Amino acid sequence: MAEVRDGLRYTRTHEWVRVEGDIAVVGVTDFAQSELGDITYLELPAVGTVVRQGESMGVIESVKAASDIYAPVSGDVVEANQAVVETPELVNKSPYDDAWLVKIKMSAPEELERLMDAEAYRKFLAETAAIA
Repeated sequence: MAEVRDGLRYTRTHEWVRVEGDIAVVGVTDFAQSELGDITYLELPAVGTVVRQGESMGVIESVKAASDIYAPVSGDVVEANQAVVETPELVNKSPYDDAWLVKIKMSAPEELERLMDAEAYRKFLAETAAIA
């Protein structure tokens, strides 16, 4: 079973958010990295890019597939993790710690309410697995 950490918010497209004041630290979940397999490439938005909740903000590629990365919240990208761009396999090794993707200064923090907490995300994964 994929690791789901308490204290984070989650999207239906398998991004996670850790809130640090008005900054949303964003990454992809353990479930996402395990489904994708070996991550080979990441394209992240540049610092200064304005992202909107639910819209594509980057690409993650693996030996199996390429997928969009969706913005879990709206705001301005204030930092992109160059370590994961240079070493994409970090996403497989440490999806919640070293392999965060971007930091977004939230323009609408109330959007966090539309995201799942850990318990809801675990239930979502269980339901998804039951359908598959």
